[in-house]
Amino acid sequence: MVVFSRQSIGGPAGSHGPSGSTSPVYDLGTEVVCSNSPWLLPRQRDLCRQLPDAMVAAADGARLAAMECRRQFRHHRWNCTGSAALSEADAFGHHVVIVGSREAAFTYAIASAGVAYAVAAACARGNVSACGCEPTSTVGAAPLGARPREGRFGIPPPLQHGWKWAGCSVDIGYGVRFARKFLDAREIEADERSLMNLHNNKAGRKAVKQNLIVECKCHGVSGSCTMKTCWKSLPPFRQIGDNLMKKYYRARAVAVRSTPQPGPRDASSYPRRNRKMHLVLLKGRTVLKKPPKKSDLVYLQLSPNYCERDLAAGSLGTFGRSCNRTSRGIDGCDMMCCGRGYNTHQYMKTFQCRCKFHWCCKVECETCNERTEEYTCK
Repeated sequence: MVVFSRQSIGGPAGSHGPSGSTSPVYDLGTEVVCSNSPWLLPRQRDLCRQLPDAMVAAADGARLAAMECRRQFRHHRWNCTGSAALSEADAFGHHVVIVGSREAAFTYAIASAGVAYAVAAACARGNVSACGCEPTSTVGAAPLGARPREGRFGIPPPLQHGWKWAGCSVDIGYGVRFARKFLDAREIEADERSLMNLHNNKAGRKAVKQNLIVECKCHGVSGSCTMKTCWKSLPPFRQIGDNLMKKYYRARAVAVRSTPQPGPRDASSYPRRNRKMHLVLLKGRTVLKKPPKKSDLVYLQLSPNYCERDLAAGSLGTFGRSCNRTSRGIDGCDMMCCGRGYNTHQYMKTFQCRCKFHWCCKVECETCNERTEEYTCK
């Protein structure tokens, strides 16, 4: 399999960047990688050749998104693994989840967020030649020495007197533009599913921008903090995952409608060419004229129950999944096993216990055994 090697773009996963720290080189030549990856479309290959260092960061972003997806859904019937798993190839390929469900909405959003996040992190660390720190003239940033309105830029009102933008603010704009250009390139059909995917891609990128944090450093005599320099930085990626998970629970059902567009010919002669498709909200079976918010996750179809194996719907079923016998939530055996019942497995767990520190310098522990039960779905 042709893969990108990982680049030194961050600390541990879930912190301020994807995990991994290796030299910025490739396992194979850039041309070979970009030309022979079966999951890249032509426009994506072109971007891969133009910006190979950004592609390395994007691959890390796809891995980061896959890890976060599995973390968020670890207690759900669909747990972001198996045939519908979100992987690097899926994030760069086409339909991540076949059914246009809430789960599909989340996977597209988290993949888009992961790429934007990782590319922006790589820019801040100097690992992408085409970008760096965010320029202070970027739209949305205050000029140096400017006094913002109360509550602006995420800075508490008491700190707004005597501060300026400085340091290296993360260039989230570049990360968002790269993710949009690269991931949106796969939506070429101009059908209802592509409209759904494009909307969720954008919602994922928007979640990264909305969750930026402002960090400040004090300056002044004897720590008086008469001046602060502040910069924007990325939050832990799990914060973005948590934000998108809330949107998953509040995802909106949508339908596709088309409106006539002015043209030189009668719209009825060229119905597809002269009509623009757009998403509108559904309430029950009623089609509303109101479009969804840009930050909403949207779906076209109800989710399957994921109880039984159905690869066509992206479901592996819940046979053999671990469950919590005492929980009444989604991880409980009643819910997870879909009423089929569960098996009880007993085993002996061995672990170190009653550890003591002896001066100097040794720690001695006893070995303890504990009978443990595990429950899996029938």
